[in-house]
Amino acid sequence: MAEVIFARENRVPIERVCAPYNLSMESASFTVRGLRRVLAHDETSATMLAQQALEQANGNAGRNTYLWQSREWTLSEAARMEAMPRRAGGPFGDGRSALWGLPVSVKDCLDLAGAPTSCGVRFYRDRNGNAKRDSWLVERLRSAGAVITGKTHLHPLAYGITGENPEFGDCVQPGDSGALTGGSSSGAAASVLEGSAVAAIGTDTGGSIRAPAALCGLAGFRATLGRGDWHGCAHLAESFDTMGWLFRDLEDTPLLASFFAGAKPDSDAVPTRVGIVHQGFLHDCEPEIVKAMQAVVRELDALGLDAKTIEAGWWNEAFEVYAPIQAWEAAQIHAGHFVEFPAPLPERLRWGAAIKSDEIAALRRRHDEFRARMDDLLRAHELLLMPATPVTRLATGADHSRTRPKILRYTTPFSLAGVPVVTIPCRHGGMQLAAARECDEPLAAIAARLGAHRKTAQSKA
Repeated sequence: MAEVIFARENRVPIERVCAPYNLSMESASFTVRGLRRVLAHDETSATMLAQQALEQANGNAGRNTYLWQSREWTLSEAARMEAMPRRAGGPFGDGRSALWGLPVSVKDCLDLAGAPTSCGVRFYRDRNGNAKRDSWLVERLRSAGAVITGKTHLHPLAYGITGENPEFGDCVQPGDSGALTGGSSSGAAASVLEGSAVAAIGTDTGGSIRAPAALCGLAGFRATLGRGDWHGCAHLAESFDTMGWLFRDLEDTPLLASFFAGAKPDSDAVPTRVGIVHQGFLHDCEPEIVKAMQAVVRELDALGLDAKTIEAGWWNEAFEVYAPIQAWEAAQIHAGHFVEFPAPLPERLRWGAAIKSDEIAALRRRHDEFRARMDDLLRAHELLLMPATPVTRLATGADHSRTRPKILRYTTPFSLAGVPVVTIPCRHGGMQLAAARECDEPLAAIAARLGAHRKTAQSKA
């Protein structure tokens, strides 16, 4: 399998595929449903889409959206998908899955047979060599007919929120070299922005899908904790690790969320109530993000949801519970290798390794108590809404040493709860809409309704 890491020349202009979600854009059909309809009507082919995706790849200034790619392998995958028989039925009438023929990227913490898995560091890429078999997630994608375009950039060990990486270069946004994508699913966001993937697999421990989605004007979905099989996918902190997607169109959420569904959900009732975080919690939010949240509240009201303000001051303890448990679990996974990783990871891992068992036990009790309170809150309100990040942009080259705790104050309440979350893209930043555990499908349905409502409103404007 030939390895190709660098971008190609003569690619389609980036502006054509990376306009913000809420602005008018020529690439409105560059969605899961839009491309699948075109494929179902034989108006394009999996090979043609793969070729276009490969031409767009590594379109950011660092040319590092992907840490591993093989043009030959991806095109052979497209040809294999085209050989799948066409039948009647299915979501698009051609008897094939919702992901059939679509270019999809995967985060480079998942094994793909014949390719290295770096987890964002050279040490693991070089030490472990090429994977011998696909991870569960990659195997499932390939069985569904998705065409994998490569393995994407991530913050080292997936242990960070900015997308900075001293070894493979910082991941900046295609079309805006002055802005980081956010992380840790940094290349996942960049791949959707540049048009080398219509949807991107990411992981989310403390906000690794939600932050880059919000910072890049994309939609995001993280599944309930425990959905999906982590075989062949590197953990960061098992108590909080979840799988999910970055993508463009909120109406695609149900199709993508169903990828992680197990048994029939306990309930498919669409929520009718939503709790809105009190503005006192937003004291460090940029004013534009507060206004964006108010706009989303009005949109949810237009959908018929009953909104009530909730007091969330107790959420401030989430980070102080989350961070040491995360560090302790990460230290167990990477024991013996701390010095191999770039700063500040060794310091964090040494801190985690030094936490005593009685301290961890006390923190886990606090975690249980926090999750129980969140369960009660979600029983009362069904959905919860708050910003995904308090900032709209992370400048390249800036000092982000204090960025992580600032953002994680917003994301870790839902990480501790283990709940599914949709990131709603806004003109400024993005909002988190969360539901109770195992309510992924009703949450996805609300997201799709919101996406349709926005399109209707835009068409009338």
